[in-house]
Amino acid sequence: MSKDRAIPHNFEGEELESVFVGRRDGAARPTVILIPTVMGVSDLEIGFGRQLVELGYNSLVADLFGKKFRGATRDTMFGELNRLKSDRAALLRRMQHVLELARGQSEVQPDHVVVAGYCFGGMCALDLARSGADILAAVSFHGLFDPPGLPPQKISAKVVAYHGWDDPMVPPDKVVALGQELTAGGSDWQIHAYGNVAHGFTNPNAHEIGLDGVRYNALAAERSWTSFINLLEELFA
Repeated sequence: MSKDRAIPHNFEGEELESVFVGRRDGAARPTVILIPTVMGVSDLEIGFGRQLVELGYNSLVADLFGKKFRGATRDTMFGELNRLKSDRAALLRRMQHVLELARGQSEVQPDHVVVAGYCFGGMCALDLARSGADILAAVSFHGLFDPPGLPPQKISAKVVAYHGWDDPMVPPDKVVALGQELTAGGSDWQIHAYGNVAHGFTNPNAHEIGLDGVRYNALAAERSWTSFINLLEELFA
């Protein structure tokens, strides 16, 4: 059974509150940092974390936006998204801060960390890999692929992107560009593209966002999660 705890932390004057989801025995284990969508920390990501705990891992659901935005409206969160995306160097520092936060927890094996994200969070996971961060893997679920415009680094992490082919935010040319970028960075990479699948396919409540091209797909959600667990087994067997 999992045990959740809030972790208050401060990044450059902003008060954040991430959620650690681990086993009750407190033993150090491989850990997955989960980066939420534009809507921030929610029961959905915490639920994914609890599934990981049942499989023998820990998870840290990272707050990138701030505790005061928990449960805020879509318009508010899209404004915050644009603020963070406008300075990708600062966003990378924020991600590096979260990585160190995770490694500082006694239940985390610091050299056994994977970062996975959803939508905006997928972009953040990719950016951390692009920076050459010492993580085992970066995983993007219906993430945004736009490069950060920062000096390229050798990518040591394995990278996997799960992508809906009909995602209007990431057309085919951006998929090809990501593959070329990851190849140039020397990454061991995979891109899984699901036909007739839109953006947000892992979220059963995706339709509530009210945007065209954003909808849940149960089969793609299951296929991507199964593949993700296969990756974790490959890394931590």
